[in-house]
Formats: sequence, C-alpha cells, structure tokens
Amino acid sequence: MATFLYKLGRFAFRRRHFVALMWVALLTLAGVGAASAPVAGASSFSIPGTEAQKAFDLLESRFPGMSADGATARVVFKAPEGEKMADKDNKATVEKTVKVLGTGSEVTSVDDPFTTHTVSKDGSVAYTSVKYKVSGMELEDSSKDALESAAQDARDAGLTVEVGGDALQATPETGSTEVIGIAIAAVVLVITFGSLIAAGLPLLTALIGVGIGVSTITALASALDLGSTTSTLAMMIGLAVGIDYALFIVSRYRAELAEGREREEAAGRAVGTAGSAVVFAGLTVVIALVGLSVVNIPMLTKMGVAAAGTVAIAVLIALTMIPALLGYAGRKVQPAGKKSRLLGGGRAAKKEGKPNMGTRWASFVVRRPLAVLLLGVIGLGAAALPATSLELGLPDDGSQPTSTTQRRAYDLLSDGFGPGFNGPLMIVVDAKASDAPKAAFTKVTDEIKGLKGVVSVSPAVPNKSGDTAMITVVPDSKPSSVKTEDLVHAIRGTGGEIKADTDATVLVTGSTAMNIDFSQKLNDALIPYLALVVGLAFLLLIVVFRSILVPLKAALGFLLSVMAALGAVVAVFQWGWLASLMGVEETGPIMSMMPIFMVGVVFGLAMDYEVFLVTRMREAYVHGEKPSQAIVTGFRHGARVVTAAAVIMIAVFSGFIGSSESMIKMIGFGLAIAVFFDAFVVRMAIVPAVLALLGKRAWWLPKWLDRALPNVDVEGEGLRALDEKRRDGDEDRELARV
Repeated sequence: MATFLYKLGRFAFRRRHFVALMWVALLTLAGVGAASAPVAGASSFSIPGTEAQKAFDLLESRFPGMSADGATARVVFKAPEGEKMADKDNKATVEKTVKVLGTGSEVTSVDDPFTTHTVSKDGSVAYTSVKYKVSGMELEDSSKDALESAAQDARDAGLTVEVGGDALQATPETGSTEVIGIAIAAVVLVITFGSLIAAGLPLLTALIGVGIGVSTITALASALDLGSTTSTLAMMIGLAVGIDYALFIVSRYRAELAEGREREEAAGRAVGTAGSAVVFAGLTVVIALVGLSVVNIPMLTKMGVAAAGTVAIAVLIALTMIPALLGYAGRKVQPAGKKSRLLGGGRAAKKEGKPNMGTRWASFVVRRPLAVLLLGVIGLGAAALPATSLELGLPDDGSQPTSTTQRRAYDLLSDGFGPGFNGPLMIVVDAKASDAPKAAFTKVTDEIKGLKGVVSVSPAVPNKSGDTAMITVVPDSKPSSVKTEDLVHAIRGTGGEIKADTDATVLVTGSTAMNIDFSQKLNDALIPYLALVVGLAFLLLIVVFRSILVPLKAALGFLLSVMAALGAVVAVFQWGWLASLMGVEETGPIMSMMPIFMVGVVFGLAMDYEVFLVTRMREAYVHGEKPSQAIVTGFRHGARVVTAAAVIMIAVFSGFIGSSESMIKMIGFGLAIAVFFDAFVVRMAIVPAVLALLGKRAWWLPKWLDRALPNVDVEGEGLRALDEKRRDGDEDRELARV
C-alpha cells in the first residue's frame, strides 16, 4: 500500500492542475445539485419491528385520510387571573380562534374545546388540537404564519396563548460557536506549523470536503428522506477528520523536507507513510458509522452512511489534493523545525538536539509506567461513575428552553390537566378477527381503566368498517417518567388475556410509546453493534500493527474513554453540573441514541489517534529500535501532531454545543469530551504505559497468523526497498561510466 500511495502522492504533486480542477469541479457539481434540489421535508421516523410502529402502520391502513404522520399543534389558552375560560368574552375569543384556524388549506381538523371537553377542571385552561395534512417540516410558511397570527389575535383579546406540537418546528441553528471552533482550529494549525500557508492547507481541504459532502446530502435529501440532523452530523465529523487527516500528511511532508528530500519526493513519501495511516484510520471511522445500520432504525442508518461518505471524501482529498496544494505552495511550506518569515524569520524553532515535549513525556512514562497506568485508569473510572445512573429517553417539548412557546404550552397543559396530558397513549384495537368487535372495544376500555396510573380513558373511536378502534389513555405521570413506561408495559401485558377472550389484538402507540420502543431497540442492539464494530476494527488493526495485544489494548482503552465520556454527559445533561455554562436550560434523560452513537463515532475517532501514534512506534521498532526506545521515538515524531489534531477535533465538536437543537448540543459535547479523554488520557498516557510494561510481547504475533495476514506495509518498508533499488541503479550507472 505504501508504494501505491507514494506513487499517487507524486502523481498528484506533478499533475496538481488536473487534481485541483477535478475537486473544484466536484464541489461545483455538488453545489449546483444542492441549489436545484427540491426542499426536503422532515425525515420520516420509523422503528421497524416494534409494536408502536405496527400500530402506527395499522392506523395508516385502517383509518385512511387521517394523516397519522401529519403535523399537530396544540393551541393552549389560559384565562386572566380570576376569570374562567367559559366566561362570555373568553369563550367567544376561543371560538373565533378555532374558526380562523379551520380555514387553513393544509388543516384537516380543529377541535372546539367546549364540545370536546378539553377544559381543565378549574376552568382556567383550555386547548384546541389542530391537525394538518403534512409533516411539520413540510408545512407551508403561510400555514405557520396563520397559526401564529391566530394565537396573537387571541393574546390581544386578553388571553394567555401558547402553541405546542411540531407544527412550528424550526430548522435548528448551530450558532456562532461553530465558527469559533474553526477559528481555534486555525490558530492551533498556525502554532503547530509556524506558517500561515501550511496551516491554511488542512482548513481549505477540510472545507472543500465538507462542502462536497454536505451539498451532496442536501441534493439527495428529498429523494432519500434525509433530515437536517444528517447534514449537521456529516459537517461535524467531516470537518474534524478532514482537518486531522490533512494535518498528518502536511506534518509528515515537512518532516521529509527536513531530511533533505526534494519536494515531489517528500510529498510522495508523506502520502506513502502518513497516508497509509490516514487510510486505515478512515476505514475504522467508516466501519463504525456504517455499522449503525445493524440497529435497523432507518434514520440512524442514513445518518451513519451519510457521515461515512463525508469521511471517505476527507480521506480521498487528503491523499490527492493535499500533495497537489503542496505543489502550488512550493517553498512557502517550510521543513519541520522552521518558521515562516512572518512568524519567525525562517530561523530554526529550537536548538538542535534538544528533546521536545513529546520526548520528555514519553521518557517519563517509560520510567514510571505502572503509576501512569493506574492514575489514568482510576481517573477515567471516576469520570465514568455518573454513567451508572444513566436514564434514557427522547426529548419532547418539556426539554425545550423556557423561552419557547412550545415549552410554555407544555407547562400550561401540565398545570391545567396533569403531567401525563403531554404524552397521551394511543391504544389501537384490531378486532378484524373478532366475532364481536364492539364488545372487544368495551373490554379493552374497562381493562385499561382498572390499571394503576391511569387518569382518563376516552371512549373507543371505531373506523368506518367497525373492525378497528382508537382509544386515548392519559397517564398520571409525565411522558419521560418510569411510571409511564411501566403503564405502557402493563397495557401491553393485558393484550394476551384480551386476545384469548375476544380474538382482538391490542397495540400501544403514540409518541411516548414510540420513545419507549426506540430506547429498547437501541439497548438491545448495543451489544451486537459493539461486537461487530470492535471485532472488525480489531481485525483491521491486527493487519496494521502485526500484533494481537496492541489492538486488544486499543479496544479496551476505547471502552474506558467512551464510558468516561458518557459519565460526563450524564453529569451535565442529566444532573445539571455546569449546565448553565453549556447552555443547557433543562436537564432530563439522555437521548436514547446517545450511547450507541457515541460507541460508533468515538470508536472510529479513537482509532485515528491509535493508528497515527502507534504506527510511528511500530515503524521505529521494525527498523531495529528497542521497544522502550520505539515508544519515545513515536512520541518524538507524533505527539505534537496528535496533540494538535486532538485540540482541533475538540474545538470543532465544541462549536456545535451552541446549537439550538438539544440532540446536536449533546452530541457535540459528548464527542468533544470523549476525544479529550481518549487522546490525552488513553493514547498519551495509558497506551505508552501499557506498551512499556509489555515490552517485546506487545508486538508478538503467531507465525502462522503472520504468514496468513496480507502485508499492507504501513511502515513504508516498500519505500526503503525502492531507495535501495535506486541506489543500486545509480551505482551501476557510475560503474558503466568508469
């Protein structure tokens, strides 16, 4: 592989006009596709194989035209202090609002609170439900404006009016912190390279890669049903790995220049050596992201595949466009150890022979491996402790900031009708096989009324054919509580007895039941997913490092870092530690997809640093150094660059903490803290400590396995053989002249 990538790097350096034009053309093509593509609607949310999804699909087929996936709005009215909603003026205002809302072209139905009895017992709060033909993201602006205008008119009449539901769903904003993250990355690159030109190359290529990836996702969003979160995630991961991959190749290029090589040769060798590490690091990230498909949740699969595609583009750009841009830069990119005129006058950065920080740190770890190992493991273990109280759920309007109308509507409904009113359960009774459907509906209603934790049960609403009915159940606890989950299981538990007595099937759905099934499906998939991703990456790392213990140590270190990161997420978003600093206005359960998502993404990113750092050690060991000295050599060449890469990735991920969407905010924080733990505790401390304790045993591989594995030549041994052939050819030509 090293020889092939070496030739690719030299080709890109020589044919830089062609390579640059190719990538610019791809960027233009993707941009045109994104600009001309139809606006994508909300990504459909389905959980194949779950009871909630089966009930949802049954409603679609048995209640045609009800638009089960359409947007909903709850317009909540509160009377002024000392007044009732039934008072003449207040009632007239509500009825006028209902009439205005019913004139919308996309509205399917509007309920009158006084006929549907949706007025609180004390008479102070009432609400109307508005149902639309299309989803919240597909609603026309005119429909949203009409909804807000009707609410404002009612406010002007003296009522307190708030709007909940997904009809006013807004596209999430990332905020200015994303730009700050990129700015920090730029500063780190300038400090690392001591050159504005060298620092600009990784940023430029990362932005081009992300531009192509996100534009392609936007162009295909409508056709492939991709949500806005998909492009945000692809941007987040694409920026981070794009900068890092380019950083490693540019850094190796400068090191090759410092050894006296010509620029084209240095570019080829940088791609042949550091590029090999980039390929395998990228492969681990792609495996982890594509592996999310085993969960069998379409939304998660699409997010993973789209982000994996952006990572693949980042790898290809690092291997081709970076050497092309290095050709354009020429002598403006200085050899390692020298600064540009602007930043240092071209003089050497430090005295020759003076050990750098990486060398000093590695030497310390090699002398005290056991102490460093224990300190690192204990520290990460302490950080992971909050994860033992992890509570999973999905965000609802109750997790929105108190400044939003959705949150205020949620609170008004809780105050007026009880906390369970914001998460009613929908019971679907399929009595097609029953001889007495009406009796089955009555039995189901009576059974549910007798369960603990039920506030109210609505009469069964049958479809036109009378073989299926809907029943609405209001719990006495909020949607995300354990009590509500227990009630869902209790209702489902009655299904067996009802089936035996009436031949009717009872299914529980609704947003609350969907969330419960979603969390359960993710929990069930976590172990198989972990086994698949870690197993495939373990095999890949055996091929790269020609070792059994090094990949095993890498996987165990990853588990430590991801558990510590989950502990930090729980401490901030569930317990509320430093919540105000992170802009978290409302604490609550951790999103159900967070553990499995962090396992996938963090594993891929963690292996980046493992590959970049340990391949340098492996290279030194293969070329004859003792195990302890190889560790120091690896840190001397790689620690500064890995540190810069980790700081850049942390900065990029931290930039998304400013997002207005709680999911993106949580993912940004989780990935940033996970990279911190993995890069600076696991890879920089625990890894060298374990390798120092293992000594030669770290690089042990059974002979039969060594013969069976393909030789991918990450260390660049093929390039040394190429040098020898060139020297032999030069000597032959010299003898011929004599």
